[in-house]
Amino acid sequence: MFGVLLTLFIGIPVAEFALLIEIGRRLGTIETLILVFGTGVLGAYLARLEGFRILYQIRRDLDLGRVPAEQLFDGVLVLIAGIALITPGLLTDAAGLLLLFPPTRYPIRAFARRRLEHWASARRIEIRSL
Repeated sequence: MFGVLLTLFIGIPVAEFALLIEIGRRLGTIETLILVFGTGVLGAYLARLEGFRILYQIRRDLDLGRVPAEQLFDGVLVLIAGIALITPGLLTDAAGLLLLFPPTRYPIRAFARRRLEHWASARRIEIRSL
């Protein structure tokens, strides 16, 4: 687990900086800044729209008396996507976009669900009620 966190907090920013430096060399500084800012703004806007769509689905399921488990999980993934999209960098933007759009989010959701079920069955995580 420590290795994963080390990769996330050190490896990803180093890769982002290297990519931004290379893009800056090829496109120019101003163009690179516009690209990073533009993807952040567009991504935040798209995450907001997708979040409202998920909230509508949650409300609809609740009105029909159904538990909105899938939509809640989607909501968490869209929240993570929004955080990734407002983080400066093109790698995080790509990850955020993958989580944002349903066709790519659904396989990620299925994978994450299997991992959570595995952790719960192996008692690596505990879910306790208050």
